[in-house]
Amino acid sequence: MTPIELAGTYRDALTRADLQGVLALFSPGATVHSPLYGPIPATEFYPELFADTSRAKFHLLGVAEGGKPDGGRIVTVWFQFDWRLPSGQPADFECVDVLELADDGKITTLHIIYDTVTARPAFEAEKGEGSSWRPASSTGRAR
Repeated sequence: MTPIELAGTYRDALTRADLQGVLALFSPGATVHSPLYGPIPATEFYPELFADTSRAKFHLLGVAEGGKPDGGRIVTVWFQFDWRLPSGQPADFECVDVLELADDGKITTLHIIYDTVTARPAFEAEKGEGSSWRPASSTGRAR
């Protein structure tokens, strides 16, 4: 599967909340590193994500292929994720997913990278958790 095909298949499965379709892209034992959920097995991450989603739209902005210093293959997928929580509250963000691939093209590790400044407060409020985010001080730095 080419990087563009992989990104498109991933996008389509996420948009449909197709658990089997998403997990078919991953190797057994694969891990997802998420800013909101932490490091978690893919088999646990996607059921949680889909339970925390009422609607998702994934707008592909770019795809790149590269390598790790050890020769491992990586694909990066840059996208706008229009995410609605179960209440309908938006928690949209622009994101880069870095996919580490096995020799068979399956994802072994997914690193999700995005600024959680808008998504985290909405997510934590939805989950009934206290906010871990604090607004910037007058110096412009988060407290």
